[in-house]
Amino acid sequence: MKHATFLRFFLPTATAMLLFIALPIISVVLQSVYAPPDQVVVEVENCTPFGCSKSTVIDQAATQKQREENPLGRFVGGSIYADRSHLAFAELAEAWRTSNGLSDFAGRMMNLPFYKALAFTLTYMAFVTPLSLILGFLVALAVNAIPRLLRGLVIFFSLLPMIVTPLVGALILFWMVDSRGIIGSAVQWLVDDPNLSLKASTPLTWIMLIVYGTWSSAPFAFVVYYAGLQTVPQDALESAMLDGASRFERIRYIVLPHLLPLTTFMFLIKVMDNFRVFEPIVSFNAGAHAQSLSYFIYSDLGGETRLLSSAAATSVLTIAGVLVLLSPVLLRTWRQFGKA
Repeated sequence: MKHATFLRFFLPTATAMLLFIALPIISVVLQSVYAPPDQVVVEVENCTPFGCSKSTVIDQAATQKQREENPLGRFVGGSIYADRSHLAFAELAEAWRTSNGLSDFAGRMMNLPFYKALAFTLTYMAFVTPLSLILGFLVALAVNAIPRLLRGLVIFFSLLPMIVTPLVGALILFWMVDSRGIIGSAVQWLVDDPNLSLKASTPLTWIMLIVYGTWSSAPFAFVVYYAGLQTVPQDALESAMLDGASRFERIRYIVLPHLLPLTTFMFLIKVMDNFRVFEPIVSFNAGAHAQSLSYFIYSDLGGETRLLSSAAATSVLTIAGVLVLLSPVLLRTWRQFGKA
């Protein structure tokens, strides 16, 4: 293909990537190194028949003028990244200096908001990503093995978590794990504790969110794996059967290597998706026990005081975290293509 033809095909995609990906990222990075301008505070004297008193008020006109003169605000460099709400370098150094061991340091580290959110984000991603891929693969194998007449019905029920609106699916599970729900009542009966609440325990809340994340993510892996199973070379499978290979051996030595590129692709997609976990926390109203980096950004942007610079800094750190997590797989893939 000629360079001019390639550029004509690629130009619309490049323009869209520039407008909707590159420019917003640049804007977020700029916002993260600027803080809102300080409010102009003036002292006024209020007099009544009983005397005069002084108080401080915000000069709205002067503050607005200052914002118009400096739309980005005050340049603060990397101070927002280093403050207590983010990487907290000073607090970590103090905790390391005064801690009574690694466990005490880890406990103090988890008291910092950013690292607390990062811990849940990494835990959620580390469990949901492989579990959803494994579950989707097992369902695809099962569907591929049943008679063709029943496949349509089974596929429909397998895709229900993807068809159901995420908020509705989360609310259904939220009601089921309530102390009056079927799952909550069953757990109380199993542990013989009528006061046990899945919603009041941080570990149980994390488990509940991970279970929901796996359930809602597995259909994507199922669809991709099921499509990949249709491309497995039948000659290789038949030859393995003639050689006496068991079903497990055929899956291990023929099916899994054939589906490895699909697994790599889905792993990258699910890592990026799970690292940005947000909807389950809101749906389950679990902000008191589980906060992700995306929920941290949401908290900064909510309320009466919108901490735009803080949210921007967390967004940049989230993007950096995704790049760090994906870099080993991307480098490995790059090397494989380079050898090919």
